Amino acid sequence: MKDQTTIKLKEIGLKVTPQRQAILKLLEGNQTHPSAERIYSEILRQFPGISFATVYNTLSKLVEAGEIQELDIDPNKKRFDPCIKSHYHFYCKVCGKVFDIVFDNPFPLEIKRIDGHRVDAIQLNLKGVCKECKRKR
Repeated sequence: MKDQTTIKLKEIGLKVTPQRQAILKLLEGNQTHPSAERIYSEILRQFPGISFATVYNTLSKLVEAGEIQELDIDPNKKRFDPCIKSHYHFYCKVCGKVFDIVFDNPFPLEIKRIDGHRVDAIQLNLKGVCKECKRKR
């Protein structure tokens, strides 16, 4: 029986390598919205010879294939989210964590057209201070 990461990589058209499989496994169910740098540092432990370019290029291909989302919520770096369902994000300006936010939609997230424009993606980014950091103050 084939591993899910092998199947996904083949579907996307990427060569199946242990490094790419490790990237997919690291992202699977990951709710921390890691940056490429964070993913690289985690993968580097397992594969000391891996380059940052390999990690970044793999992430780019996964975004292009619709397997993960690239978030521009963090002012310092791109973050990645394996949850491709439409949802919101909250960025804490103090600790830098990104949280998934679920609440009743203030507008439909499945908009396909607006004012004659084709809508490919909607990202609603909320920024502030998370409850943990607020409690510490």
